[in-house]
Amino acid sequence: MTEKKVIAFGELMLRLAPEGYQRFVQAEHFGAVYGGGEANVCVSLANYGFHSTFVTRLPSHEIGQAGINALRRYGVDISYIARGGNRVGIYYLEKGASQRPSKVIYDRSDSSLSTASSEDFCWKEIFQGADWFHFTGITPALNDTLADLCLMACQAAKEAGVTISCDLNYRKKLWSKEKAGQVMESLCQYVDVCIANEEDASDVFGIGAANTNVTTGTVNHEGYKDVAKQLKDRFGFSKVAITLRESISANDNGWSAMLYNGDDCYFSRKYQMHIVDRVGGGDSFAAGLIAGSLIGYPPQEQIEFAAAASCLKHSIEGDFNLVSLDEVLKLAGGDASGRVQR
Repeated sequence: MTEKKVIAFGELMLRLAPEGYQRFVQAEHFGAVYGGGEANVCVSLANYGFHSTFVTRLPSHEIGQAGINALRRYGVDISYIARGGNRVGIYYLEKGASQRPSKVIYDRSDSSLSTASSEDFCWKEIFQGADWFHFTGITPALNDTLADLCLMACQAAKEAGVTISCDLNYRKKLWSKEKAGQVMESLCQYVDVCIANEEDASDVFGIGAANTNVTTGTVNHEGYKDVAKQLKDRFGFSKVAITLRESISANDNGWSAMLYNGDDCYFSRKYQMHIVDRVGGGDSFAAGLIAGSLIGYPPQEQIEFAAAASCLKHSIEGDFNLVSLDEVLKLAGGDASGRVQR
């Protein structure tokens, strides 16, 4: 479909989850899959036909190799994955139901990526021929070395003329709002496309939407227009995209998104979702936005594609969004019936 090349940098993790909706304390079996913010983006883009390259560091043992195999299965380029360290980062997921929220417990200290150094990655070589670079706020949150590596990657990408996107992805279990604000302030100077959810801009930069409450599911469009404008004015982003989740329960959400390009604000249609697995929803949105941008869709079609891609991810088990370009285009075009395809 395209020769466009996208690079993403982050941590591939092993996800362990009880069967179905069991709680951690009652589980006797845990299902194992691989995932992680930037890796999820790479898998989506590979499924859409892009040259998708994931950069990380993984141990040389079999668990690290299994992670690499999971990426290769979906066509992700693993040429620049460094090998070293002793462990793959783990996160445990307890899926919520009805009014009980999902819960994540991290076990990623001293993971292979978190013990990486600048010698593991030759950024100049990595960005040769690249069109786009994506990272999230999760990676620099791991430690100061990873924050420095993200900065080095952004500087190399900018020198190579590569478009840079960042999903703010604030995780309170990884760092404080104050630390996040300091680090992301420096990184965002290099970013062209900023992606956030309802809370990220407020948590990281203190920029909040008026008359909006994510707990009750109240979303004010005018408030988010103002948030996007403030972000763009502060950092000079070419585009700001914000996902708008209306949380009715753990299983049922309203889902839409907006895109601001400095001139106009574009809102997608809203989907009423019954959720199978919400992890990776934001990553699938980021990948959809990147794909729509690289394909050359106009702004309204970009945000419709991204929102539809993410809506579909909520129906798929695991971190990866295993949908095709045609499936996303069909939903983005208005066919949300879910009728059997024969």
